[in-house]
Amino acid sequence: MRSNEGTTNTTQTGDIDAFLAALPDDERTALERLRQTIKVAAPDAEESINYGVPAFKYRRRPLVSFGAGKNHLAFYVQSPAVMEAHRDDLKTYDTSKGTVRFAPSQPLPEALVTKLVKARMAETDANTTS
Repeated sequence: MRSNEGTTNTTQTGDIDAFLAALPDDERTALERLRQTIKVAAPDAEESINYGVPAFKYRRRPLVSFGAGKNHLAFYVQSPAVMEAHRDDLKTYDTSKGTVRFAPSQPLPEALVTKLVKARMAETDANTTS
């Protein structure tokens, strides 16, 4: 897999499009919506494929990713600290340390996704030394 570090790589975007195209309609629709919400919340983030799933990098560091499991869709927040800080917002969802699982018929609210993405960006900013 080619690296898109520091550049916009249309191959990576094409790989994400191919990933989504292979999914059933309901899953593809829910994850395309999630993808667009992430793009709006983090316009400077770069898309890539990491560990076989669509991912976003911010300041060259992992931000968030998403995928489709056998019985659910997943939004990988990739931060136990952010998950803990937003546990009240997440209490109605099936979660683990850094993941929110959901059904295609019940996509995550845009406001929640935006809040989590912005929290991850703030976390990255706080941990990035210039």
